[in-house]
Amino acid sequence: MTTAASVGRKRTWREPSILPGFGLSMGVLLAALALIVLAPLAALVLKAGGAGPAEILAIASSPRTLAALRLSFGAALAAALVNAVFGLLIAWVLVRYSFPGRRLVDAAVDLPFALPTAVAGIALTAVWAPNGALGALAASLGWKVAYTPLGVMIALVFVSLPFVVRSVQPVLQDAGADVEEAAALLGASRLRTVFGVVLPGVAPALLTGATLAFARAVGEYGSVIFIAGNVPMVSEIAPLLIVIKLEQFDYAGAAVVGMLMLLISLALLLAVNALQAWSRRRLGNV
Repeated sequence: MTTAASVGRKRTWREPSILPGFGLSMGVLLAALALIVLAPLAALVLKAGGAGPAEILAIASSPRTLAALRLSFGAALAAALVNAVFGLLIAWVLVRYSFPGRRLVDAAVDLPFALPTAVAGIALTAVWAPNGALGALAASLGWKVAYTPLGVMIALVFVSLPFVVRSVQPVLQDAGADVEEAAALLGASRLRTVFGVVLPGVAPALLTGATLAFARAVGEYGSVIFIAGNVPMVSEIAPLLIVIKLEQFDYAGAAVVGMLMLLISLALLLAVNALQAWSRRRLGNV
């Protein structure tokens, strides 16, 4: 006996999709993903695996490799945190205030996207070198920026700042100032409004922008090699170590270092995705 509910389910199942061609679209999606992303990564892992467990362990545990990975990921994380703060402030000013030259400032945020990384590296080195404008000022205060890990972090901050600004800016534009004005009318202080109203609303976008900035900074090469000084165990980043191994025809060693960066980045991205899912569930339950 066929019930009305079962008939309804059959009719729903047989209804055509609003967007036809799902099978073809999914096939193209999987093929493109496999060819563009998965195949090169699989080739990297296979090339690194050809070195053998003993050589992989030796390369992964060598002090030079560990120092390069520590600098690359540590400086990228520090740059992402710095950009999370200043990127939010820049997006806030661009959205909430109107001032002469705002369009010019807004366009300048995208300069790291358009500027070749080698040009950015040369410019940063010229500014932060000991005889540069800012480098001389820092030297007078006893700080050395160029050719140190601090210079690496400054270069990574420069190239990854737009990711945070462009991720947060649309959210602030859509939110408007109504909620903040309502909080002020209810007697909330500016500090409480920021931490209780503004930050919870932009937190997912801010986390996304910081994650993109971190991912961009980890693999940065062109803008870093000029200002870093490339001193092994001090200011040598992991991408530069890969290039050095390639120049020495140590293809297996370069693949091993690349595989280590891939595994660490994948683990961090999975952790960030889990954190984003948890924050969405938490906001949904509030």
